[in-house]
Order: sequence, then structure tokens, then C-alpha cells
Amino acid sequence: TSAYSSPAKSLGDPGITPLSPSHIVKDSDADDAVEQLFLVVVAIDFGTTSSGYAYSFTKEPECIHVMRRWEGGDPGVSNQKTPTTILLTPERKFHSFGYAARDFYHDLDPTESKHWLYFEKFKMKLHTTGNLTMETDLTAANGKKVKALEIFAYALQFFKEQALKELSDQGGLDFENTEVRWVITVPAIWKQPAKQFMRQAAYKAGMASPENPEQLIIALEPEAASIYCRKLRLHQMIDLSSKAPVNGYSPSDTIGTGFTQAKEHVRRNRQSRTFLVENVIGEIWSELEEGSDRYIVVDSGGGTVDMTVHQIRLPEGHLKELYKATGGPYGSLGVDYEFEKLLCKIFGEDFIEQFKIKRPAAWVDLMIAFESRKRAAAPDRTNPLNITLPFSFIDYYKKFRGHSVEHALRKSNVDFVKWSSQGMLRMSPDAMNALFKPTIDQIVQHLSDVFDKPEVTNVKFLFLVGGFAESPLLQQAVQSAFGSRCRVIIPQDVGLTILKGAVLFGLDPAVIKVRRSPLTYGVGVLNRFVEGKHPPEKLLIKDGTRWCTDVFDKFISADQSVALGETVTRSYTPAKPSQLVIVINIYSSEQDNVSFITESGVKKCGTLRLDLTGTDASVPNRREIKTLMQFGDTEIKAMAIDVATSKSVKVGIDFLNY
Repeated sequence: TSAYSSPAKSLGDPGITPLSPSHIVKDSDADDAVEQLFLVVVAIDFGTTSSGYAYSFTKEPECIHVMRRWEGGDPGVSNQKTPTTILLTPERKFHSFGYAARDFYHDLDPTESKHWLYFEKFKMKLHTTGNLTMETDLTAANGKKVKALEIFAYALQFFKEQALKELSDQGGLDFENTEVRWVITVPAIWKQPAKQFMRQAAYKAGMASPENPEQLIIALEPEAASIYCRKLRLHQMIDLSSKAPVNGYSPSDTIGTGFTQAKEHVRRNRQSRTFLVENVIGEIWSELEEGSDRYIVVDSGGGTVDMTVHQIRLPEGHLKELYKATGGPYGSLGVDYEFEKLLCKIFGEDFIEQFKIKRPAAWVDLMIAFESRKRAAAPDRTNPLNITLPFSFIDYYKKFRGHSVEHALRKSNVDFVKWSSQGMLRMSPDAMNALFKPTIDQIVQHLSDVFDKPEVTNVKFLFLVGGFAESPLLQQAVQSAFGSRCRVIIPQDVGLTILKGAVLFGLDPAVIKVRRSPLTYGVGVLNRFVEGKHPPEKLLIKDGTRWCTDVFDKFISADQSVALGETVTRSYTPAKPSQLVIVINIYSSEQDNVSFITESGVKKCGTLRLDLTGTDASVPNRREIKTLMQFGDTEIKAMAIDVATSKSVKVGIDFLNY
């Protein structure tokens, strides 16, 4: 059987499989082929703006426990998750994470705080860095640089310790890391290096190791959401279209009440921490026509928005991806950025830049104040939104410019923003909505482009998930743009959808049977030169044989569908019998018809390294190493076999350190 075959069917279990290491094909003579069963799956949703974890014991997979409440918390912001903020001491040692980091940093004296290293919203760096390596730096609020790998490892280690402590407290026994299968979520649009970076950081944090890689699974955020959405019952979602009464309100109610009702539901649910996931596929799916209908999951978070198009196979509820994951940096951070641009317009870019460096903690305060008002923005809001300016902002501005903040506002002729006598910026709802517009427009535009693709016909539902999906402005924009094409649905605890889905994915990683490759991958090879077919400048004559160089040998095409466990096989032979390592460069392209590795748009993206040491050298002179690569999982994997001896060969596939 393949390494992926699910043991569930033979157990007569309706589809939750016991955890067994997948993606590993063991040597038949290995004595460690005993399946390693994990007692618990812990998923970490490592977000740009907020993070959290949830877990489920493999003995009772229908119960998902969301992490215990955090100390701290902001007015107007739910605290099931904690802000993704981290504080290091002046000696660069880990100090605290989340609210604790923020509050401690805020309480430091300004003379002291400039020596401490405070990081927030740092996850986006992995998306925006073109040539990510283990050496990539992050910049703290005070301008100092630290290796990104260290920060990510500190953050993951913090979650690892919190989760193990909670599990130990709950069970009364010390929980060992070896008993846990970890799942870390990343955006589906992340490139291979960023996924590998996350894995390296997790190894550094001690969650898993290169010797035991299957203890950690990388989950893709919209996929996790999709897995959870399959389980939704009607009372667990809010249907934004007024086509059907959902949640007990009739279609005659306006869309606005749908939203308030949704909010109420979420509030009531905040108290409960254990969610029951029934072992069924929700009723909503009975409306789908088998084989033709599909749905889109749009995951809108703090940093990125990414979406995936799925089809569900009943009755097991297996999923098939129909179009490669797409998206971009259109998360709610875009709204913060617009607010910053507005402040620059009013107070001057030179002042804002200085203020951020000289008073980093006060800048953090100002953004926290903005965050809670941002969450109060709604399409039908009429009263203004007040944002408190920190005292040090007002004070520093007067020193910097020699006149008051009030004077600046009067002079700036920004109509919608006034100064209130209580020391606040008073924004009209229109001004606030204008800050959302560029980001929301990009999301709607991107979705329109996806809907126009021929593969994306017959979309029945659009699930809006992720933290930004809580925004009524985004909900309304998506509903008015696409409500006539499909039903727009929001799961009730929308900020926790990905977390719960990631736990389900960890319990049964084989639930997504077919994926689409985001890029074309291949290697450069020599082929026999064919007159008339190959360009003359590619001719290479070696030992009297005419070769064509730089030929692109394609493993898989962009947007090609690949089944889980499906392999691409190639054989390689060492150039000299004594050669102990074969290193093969991997190239990628967004185009699918590539002939040569020298074409524009083709980039070297990684290496495949076959380690031939320790294999028997007395084998025939021309050794053949058969390499099997898998592109159907959330990460690209490889294994290799020495054909003459059938022994496995150590193989490394590397997209970071090449």
C-alpha cells in the first residue's frame, strides 16, 4: 500500500484516521516501522496580528479545545488569541510574548525602552522577502536587527511551552513533547522557502527534528478553514445573502440585523472553550451537485488574503483543489498603513518617522487605540469614531513643530478629521471607511479575477474566514460584489476557523486528496542534440557526442493537479563511480510551457541533494539512483532508492540554503 493509505476504512470508522506518520516510506528491514501514535494534536495558528493554539486528543477527536484565556486583552477586541508581539531584553534574550510583551514594553521608561527589542507583525517578512535565507533579519521597533529565525523560534517555543503546560495541568501528568503532533499554519500563497523556514524555526524550538520530521505538519490556512467548513451545521454560520433564513432571522430583515445577530452569537460563544465537531458533513452540502459544484474559501487575515477553490467528494467529505491558491498582501494591515498615511498627511512624514523611532512605545499605543476603533467601523455607522492621541504624541509634536496638534489639524484641510476638546482625533465614518477602501477593493478585484477563470465555474458558496472577515465593511463589499453569484457564508467563530480546521487536518492529513501545483518545477539536463529542433547556441560536443544544454526537464506544471502520494520519478547516475554526493539544481517558473532553464521567468529555486555515502560501493559501475518527488502535499518532499541494492538513499530537498 502507499504510505498514504488511510487505515480508517479497515477500522470501520467513519473517516477520522488514527495518527500515523505519513509521507514516509520505510525500509522493509527497518525495525522502527511500528506506527508512532501521538496522543494529542496541537495546532498553532501563527498569525500576522494575532496567534493562538488549539488541541484535540486523538482518543476523542470530536472535541477541539481552544487555548485557555490570556491575561491582558484590549477593549473591543476579543482575546481568544493573543497579539503576535514579542519582546527581547537588551541582551537579546526572550522576555515575553503577546499582551505581556506589549504591556511590559509600554510600561518601560522611554530612556530604557529604547534598549529593549520589541517586534510585531513580523510574519509578513517571510512573505515579502524575495530571497529568504536562514540569515534574513527582522527590525525591532527601536531599529535594531535580529535574525528572523531566532524570533520565529522564540515565538514557537513560547507556544510549545504554553501548550505543554496546559496539557500537563489538565491531565495532572507532565506531558512530553514526543506525545504531540504539531501543526503550524501558513498562508497557502507562501512559497516553498517560507514554508521550509517555518519548519526550521520549529526544529530550533524543539517541536520536531530533521530525524523525526513527521511530528510536525505544515497546514495551509485556507485549506484548514475549508476542512472545518465541511463540518459546519446551519446554526454555526451566518449567511449574508438574504436568500434563506439562517440563524433564525427571516429574509425580510435587513442585512444589518444579520450582522448584529452574528455578533451576538459570537459573544455568547466566547465563554465556551471546547468545541464539538460532529462526525458528519454539514447539511449545507446536500445542496451541492456531486462532481460539478464547488466552493471558495477566502481567508482574510492581518497580513495576507488567500483563497482556495475546493470540491467535496461525498460521503467521506474528501476535498479536491480545483485551482491553485492565489491571493496577496491584502490583509487588514493595509488599513493600518492607510491610517499611518493619513497621520503623515496631517502632521508631516518627517514628524511621524521621528516619533516612531523616538517614542516607539507611544506609537504602539496609538496603533492599539486605532485598532479598537477600526473594529467599530461599519457600513451603516453615523456617529464619529474617536481616537485618543497619547500625551507624548501631543507633547512631542509641540516640541518638534513649535505649534499644537490642534493647529496642525486646522491647517491640514483634511475635512473628515477634527480635533475634539477631550484630546482626541475625531474621524467621520466616511473617513474611516476610506481607510478600508484600498484594501477591500484589492480583495474584491482579486476575487473577481479568480471567478473569471474557466476552472472556477459553478461556485455555490463563498466562505469568508480569518480575523479580517469580522469586519462588516469587508462582509458587505463581498456580499454586494458576489452575492448574486453564490452564497456568502461566515462561520460563527470566524477568527478561530483556521485554528479548528488545522486541528482536524492534524488528525487526518489525508483529507485533501488532490492539490494544484502553484509553480512549474523541473531541473536542467543535457539531451541529445537534434538538428532543427534545438537552437545551435545550445550545442555542446563532449567525447564526440552532440548534446543540447540547459534543457528544462519538467517535473510538474503550474496549476497541474496532483494527487496525494502521487510521485514524479527520475533516475540519476553519478558522473564518476567514486562520486559520493549528487547535487541537482531545481528551477521554477510561473509559466507552464518552459523549454530551457535560461528562459525569462525561470529561476533557480532550490537543490536536490543525494548522499551516496554509506551505500555499498561494490555495486556495478553505473549506479542508478531513482528519485521520487511528491508535489501533492503541503510541502514538496523527496525520497531516493539505489536501484541495484533497493536500499534507500539519504536525500535532501532544500529551498532555503542553496
